[in-house]
Amino acid sequence: MNQAALVLGGGGPVGGAWLTGVVAGLADGGIDLMAAHTVIGTSAGAVFGARLASGEPARELYERQLADLDRVEMDITAIQTLRFLWAALATRDPERSVRRLGHAALTARTAPAQDLHATVRTLLRGATAWPAQALRITAVDAQTGSVEAFDAGSALDLADAVAASCAVPLVWPPTAALERRWIDGGTRSTGNLQLATGHRQVLAVSPVPTAIGPHPSAQQQAAQLRAAGAHVTLITPDADARRAMGRDLTANARRPAAARAGHRQGTDLAASVARAWPSSA
Repeated sequence: MNQAALVLGGGGPVGGAWLTGVVAGLADGGIDLMAAHTVIGTSAGAVFGARLASGEPARELYERQLADLDRVEMDITAIQTLRFLWAALATRDPERSVRRLGHAALTARTAPAQDLHATVRTLLRGATAWPAQALRITAVDAQTGSVEAFDAGSALDLADAVAASCAVPLVWPPTAALERRWIDGGTRSTGNLQLATGHRQVLAVSPVPTAIGPHPSAQQQAAQLRAAGAHVTLITPDADARRAMGRDLTANARRPAAARAGHRQGTDLAASVARAWPSSA
């Protein structure tokens, strides 16, 4: 088994801000996040996981949120929201739910694809090459609903992989890569903890523990990893963080408060995380 996996989940601009606070709080508390053998990122977690793996300090990610940098504008209409909910919730079958979302995404009129790619490249601060750190970026096949994990051997650059992971159905168009169309990696699992199978220690930071629809929660996935013998630490927003984040996870005005709430949680949890987390790769 590999030693440790760092799993960073999705949650929009506000959830991503909370996530940066958590990882900064952990780092400030002495946790070496890059002692992970593998970093697994989904949606917002793909953005910040890629930046961490590429060498950007966790503290810098956090401070940029406080300074209202790394802003993402997502103008989501009521019709888009209703279509998303209709597609995701009209069935209790997880496979059918994700395929319905994929079909809705493939047929929707959205912002141009180049807008998504430009946003992602700005968020990655110019990084397009895969880092030396083992990094896996999740996306969902819009036609089959299967989850895939891109890595350095996937024949596409880092920015294109992250764009695929961030292609929120009905907001951004499915991205084209490797002769397939891809939607947000968090469509059927916001954290994709199952991809950490085979690691002894798993540290998962999940801004939104459950995807919309009949899909397994981060808590359920963590339980499955524990049953397989892994030591899993799952961090989700506590009551104070949920209040700071609010219900609209695209509201940029909430990002600084969400980041501060995450930093408090990360700082408070650092000592307990340190008991299982490796001190070096």
